[in-house]
Amino acid sequence: MEIFRVEDLNFTYPECSSKAVHDVSFKIGKGEFIVLCGSTGSGKSTLLRLLKPEISPNGEMTGNILFHGAPLSDCSGRRSASSIGFVMQSPEQQIVTDKVWHELAFGLENLGVPASEIARRTAETAGFFGIGIWYGKNTADLSGGQKQLLNLASVLVMSPEIIILDEPTAQLDPIAASEFITALKRLNEELSLTVLIAEHRLEDTYPLCDRIMVMDEGKLIFNGEPRKIFTEIKGDSPVLRGLPAAARVYGLTGGKDDCPLTVREGRNYIEKTFKKDITALPAPAHEAAEKETALEFKNVRFRYSRNGDDVLKDLSFKVNTGEIFCILGGNGCGKTTSLKLAADLASPYSGVIKVFGKKLKEYRNRSLYRECLALLPQDVQTVFLCDSVREELEKCGADTASLPFDISGLLDRHPYDLSGGEQQAAALARILAAKPKLLLMDEPTKGLDADWKSKMKDILDRLKNQGVTVVIVTHDIEFAAECADRCAMFFDGKIVSEGTPEEFFPANSFYTTAVSRMTREMYKNIVTVSEAVEICSLNGRKDDAHDSH
Repeated sequence: MEIFRVEDLNFTYPECSSKAVHDVSFKIGKGEFIVLCGSTGSGKSTLLRLLKPEISPNGEMTGNILFHGAPLSDCSGRRSASSIGFVMQSPEQQIVTDKVWHELAFGLENLGVPASEIARRTAETAGFFGIGIWYGKNTADLSGGQKQLLNLASVLVMSPEIIILDEPTAQLDPIAASEFITALKRLNEELSLTVLIAEHRLEDTYPLCDRIMVMDEGKLIFNGEPRKIFTEIKGDSPVLRGLPAAARVYGLTGGKDDCPLTVREGRNYIEKTFKKDITALPAPAHEAAEKETALEFKNVRFRYSRNGDDVLKDLSFKVNTGEIFCILGGNGCGKTTSLKLAADLASPYSGVIKVFGKKLKEYRNRSLYRECLALLPQDVQTVFLCDSVREELEKCGADTASLPFDISGLLDRHPYDLSGGEQQAAALARILAAKPKLLLMDEPTKGLDADWKSKMKDILDRLKNQGVTVVIVTHDIEFAAECADRCAMFFDGKIVSEGTPEEFFPANSFYTTAVSRMTREMYKNIVTVSEAVEICSLNGRKDDAHDSH
């Protein structure tokens, strides 16, 4: 049964010359699990919002969107609210009540469903998602993963026919993201719920979907089976750089049979295809010279209220000058709080924090923020104050010529009109105007596609070469493995392990890269796709000996 049919859809935002969605046509059948992917700013979010009348963007639309064979514009508000579920990227944007139980019941109450029916449906849904234990909690007290699971549950309790999700795991840690995607797949398989999900994080979603749809510059450039993407999209497309690690290793090593999608399939592909004569790459050179400490926490304790629990518990660590230090860990474990304290936006009740050897209280008259320390927050929109990027940079005295990246194409645009990656670049340009020697970044790759992540890595490498120390809080394990000099695991208010990527990731089972899980039984300390491709190439193919005869 066909739920949606989209025919020759075009959409243009007001006062924009180019189309956000350009000649897009596709169908969605009942029970399908579809992943929509593409570069940042390719039109994914616009397309998804056009399928949900209540949040459809303002602009000029041509073409047809049919819901069960009738124009979507004819669909009543009541039917749209109950039949077409929508989960947004930011968990906080969608929660409207103060209690978990009320959030679950809110949509049904608005539809006038009888109280006995609401009680039955909320109880059943809470049981399915395992959220009964926090049923009476305040929504403000939930972690990011719990909030997003609650959003999904509060949409599902309405019994929708299709659920549309716009990058729902962007703010979740790897374990919470995996649990969220697993819950979605259960809904798809056990209830035949139709799922359309836009994602940059394809490691978990790509192997589960029936169909992949790829957008580029507003156009739908691929719509088919996941394993066939390499036959349709050629070359060094940014889309291919965002595929699961197994698929990227396959593509970069000239795979010939079915494209692997999962860790298990990737391991089988490498085992069957490549020799194991060389088991490790030469260890990367790490500077032995003792360096000045850029940031030091010593026995730091912090709580948000006098009677509250400690968020940071005897937190101690050091970051050396000129290194990129990545902090990983679950939602709500204290990572962002530690950055706030480092930036002197909050004060610990015990312990010492030093920046370049000086205690924070010794930095007087805001001298900490003058050519010393800067913080790029998780929500970069809070950085912007002006109507154009050019005004933003002029206001803070930024010299665009001295930036380690080019944003000349963004200067005359409003910061809020930029894509996620462009906003990160503009905000970073504004932050760098203060010429910090220590840069703190909270989730800098949130919502970025593979192409922008690659640009962000290049930016960080250039800053490091200029002597800037970078401390990053991130859920993006692959990005940390690519760019960090050292990684640290945050748990329960303190750092419990740290080391170079080659030491850190092979020791972990969950907070590790897909490549590490794929190769650890064959090769040692391989954590990135480029390292996997390199060691496979050094070993050579098992069939090369036969081919030469």
